[in-house]
Amino acid sequence: MAQQAIDVFRSCIPLFTALADPARQDIILLLAEKEPLSVNEIAEQSSLSRPAISHHLKIMRDNNLVVSEQKGTQRYYSLSLEQSVAQLKQLIQIVESECIL
Repeated sequence: MAQQAIDVFRSCIPLFTALADPARQDIILLLAEKEPLSVNEIAEQSSLSRPAISHHLKIMRDNNLVVSEQKGTQRYYSLSLEQSVAQLKQLIQIVESECIL
C-alpha cells in the first residue's frame, strides 16, 4: 500500500505546481466569482498582461482546472475543478489511511 500512497502523491505534483502560483490562485478566485470570463476580462482585473494571463490559463487548462469555450472571436474560461477535487480527496484518503497512526 505504501507504493500506492507514493503514486497518489506523485500524481498530485502537477496539480500542486499549478495551484502554487499566486497569479493562478487569483484567476481561480476571480472565475469562482464571475465565470465565464474572456482573457481580456481577466486581464482587466489583474496586474498581469494579456499574454501572461493566457500563459497561466494554458497551464490551468493542461491541469484540468479550467475549460474554455469559443464564442465568436473570444474564448471564455470557466472553472472545472471536479477532477482536481477528486484527486485531492484521493490523496487525503490515502494519507488518512496509510500515514496517520
